[in-house]
Amino acid sequence: MDLHTHTRFSDGIGYIRDNIAEAEKKGLKIVGISDHVHFFTPHLLNSYLSLIDQAKKESEITVLAGIEANILPEGVDINDDFRKKLDYVIASVHLYFDLGRYDEYLELIKLALQDENIDIIGHFGNVFPYVGYPSIDEYKEIVELAEEHGKAFEISSRYRVPELDFIKLCIQKGVKLTFASDAHQPRDVGNISWSLKAFKKAGGKKEDLLFSELL
Repeated sequence: MDLHTHTRFSDGIGYIRDNIAEAEKKGLKIVGISDHVHFFTPHLLNSYLSLIDQAKKESEITVLAGIEANILPEGVDINDDFRKKLDYVIASVHLYFDLGRYDEYLELIKLALQDENIDIIGHFGNVFPYVGYPSIDEYKEIVELAEEHGKAFEISSRYRVPELDFIKLCIQKGVKLTFASDAHQPRDVGNISWSLKAFKKAGGKKEDLLFSELL
């Protein structure tokens, strides 16, 4: 699976059909289109969903309609009306933090984990190399909150996160995982080899994946 791909509907350069064709070519069983929410008006979202629905009918693999929302200090920028039309929502932090302030990042993640409109946390920990790493106890707190609220984490091949210890904690606690290329051009769709390796190294099995019933 690759549940994190972008198209011309946000900051990608390909069409929805291009992403799906690449996923088929690479032998994926599930591909998700997940453009950035702040590019959408309600009317544009309807056009996006209409094209995805048409592609679902024509594709031999499972195509899911997603979106990537932003985790902001005031909350995640996805509303109930948008959410009910989608198969899933990824929430990601796209902000900068001062050195040593990984705690500010974690507080935003906690906010998203408690938001009922969110399904998956995107590229968790991509800021840590620049701002510092949490302790294992802080990781455990995040995973336990995800378990409590039924959230998943993506394993991002683009950013090569989360850390292996975090992935292991998710598996131990029954927190679901997904694979993500974070592709912004069609040729990168399905480039999830790092995700697969990390998942297998952590001892992951099919049932540890979100949407495993579709695989």
